[in-house]
Amino acid sequence: MSDDPETARQIEELAADDRPLLVLDVDDVVLEFIRPFPHFLKSRGFGLTLASFRLTGNIAETESGRLIEQAEVTALLGEFFDAQADWQSMTDGAADALAGLGDRAEIILLTAMPHRHRSTRRAHLDALGLNYPLLTTEMAKGPALAKLRGAKGRRIAFVDDQPHNLLSARDSVADAHLFHLMADNSLRAFLPPVPDDIVVVQDWHEAAPKIAGALGL
Repeated sequence: MSDDPETARQIEELAADDRPLLVLDVDDVVLEFIRPFPHFLKSRGFGLTLASFRLTGNIAETESGRLIEQAEVTALLGEFFDAQADWQSMTDGAADALAGLGDRAEIILLTAMPHRHRSTRRAHLDALGLNYPLLTTEMAKGPALAKLRGAKGRRIAFVDDQPHNLLSARDSVADAHLFHLMADNSLRAFLPPVPDDIVVVQDWHEAAPKIAGALGL
């Protein structure tokens, strides 16, 4: 797994911090994604059928019924992220949870999206009062987590809705505390059970005390 050089550059800009580290995915962890995205698609003449835990193969042109290809999905996602301030609100309980954890832990937002969307997302997060550092990555999240943690071995927790990101984290930081949180828990039906060392949480109300415990806060 290789590092993303732009992510590494963003990490180098961060101020030194030796508090326990809490790294959070953004879409469907801090900001709603899978609830507003179908409404965005409808406004563009497309429909989403969630028959599996992926977008490609599940988005169709409303008029023709044609399932759209990966390149078209990527383009629509780009449009959505350009307009995210119009569509994406905070997930339930996130603001309170982060406010309660943020004075004792270093909170970093790590989002898998093209770097060109970073400034738009930064502005939207700031407007919502979520002024935590934001990192974008176009590669696996594990190497970014290892770089973020640094050499001191401080406690680290990572929250994501995508199991493959949690597994990437485990590969790079063996003792990371991993939490699987999804804004829409009905989507769990499409996923295989997550490994036992990943803590499944239903929402932020359940996650916050478990994260605090894992980080020794």
